Parts: sequence; structure tokens; C-alpha cells
Amino acid sequence: MGAALVLNATYEPLCVVPLRRAVVLVLAEKAVIVETTDDVMHSERLNLPVPTVVRLSRFVRVPYRREVPLTRRAVLERDAHACVYCGGRADTIDHVRPRSRGGLHVWTNVVAACARCNHRKGDRLLAEIGWHLRVPPVQPPPTVAVVMGWTVREPSWAQYLSHAGSGATAVAPAV
Repeated sequence: MGAALVLNATYEPLCVVPLRRAVVLVLAEKAVIVETTDDVMHSERLNLPVPTVVRLSRFVRVPYRREVPLTRRAVLERDAHACVYCGGRADTIDHVRPRSRGGLHVWTNVVAACARCNHRKGDRLLAEIGWHLRVPPVQPPPTVAVVMGWTVREPSWAQYLSHAGSGATAVAPAV
């Protein structure tokens, strides 16, 4: 079974739920289908397109965290599992300014790196070895935390998620 993105009534991403839960929300008229796949679910009296995105009928106030927790998995997801130094497959995280040199363990100082680049860099600064970051590290907005890692699996969700700025601003689809 797949999953569906749940949007608030204002098209703000809330969470990812199993397909079964999304269908129950639609059948209970607590949500409406925004996007579907080409597949159809059948019951004795009903044919329902398989939803990939549903929007709640009523606005739900949700207390969000002020920031996304800084974890190894979250850093790898943010950087799409690509090394920021060579572009290869990342399997570790690296502090751009090493902690031994006063670097902090914060989103803007931690990047995804492959083991080879991480070892070669060691505790040196980028300027000392002549390296440059492919993409500067940024802190993801809080609403991205609920769907982090899912955009690769469901590219249709990208229009509802914003990875830039301090908060997610979803865009309502044109009718």
C-alpha cells in the first residue's frame, strides 16, 4: 500500500498517512482528493481513484516545532544523499568548520559527505585545501520535517512543499 500527503484546508502540508487512512478521511468527508494516480479502488458500490494528495475540509491548528531536529538522517535527506564536495553518494555527515576549530553542530555547518571526502578533509578548513561546497547548507523550514524524505518517492508532492525560506508556503493548484 502507498501513502498520501495530507494538506490542511490552507494547502499547508501536515503529514504523510497510509493510503488506507487517506481513503477513510475522504469517505468520511473529512478530506477531499486533490491529486490521484491512474489506479482506481473498487468496492461493491463505489469506485474511488487512488489519492496521492488529500486536503482537509476544515482548518486544523497544529502546533509545529520551531525547527527541524538536526539528525544524521535529516542532513542526508536535505542533501539528497549526495556528497557536497564531490557529488558522489554520501554516507556520513561532516562539519564544514570542524568542531575542533570552534565549529558548531548547527544546520548551517553540517553537510552530507562521502566517507572518502570526509576522511580527506579531516579537521581542516575548506580554504586550507582549496575545496568549495557545491551547495551551501541551510536549515530546512519546520513544516518540511513532517514530509522529509518523501519527495523522492512522490514527485507530485513537490508543488505543495517549499524547501526555501523560513516557513513552508504551499501553492494551491490552478483550477
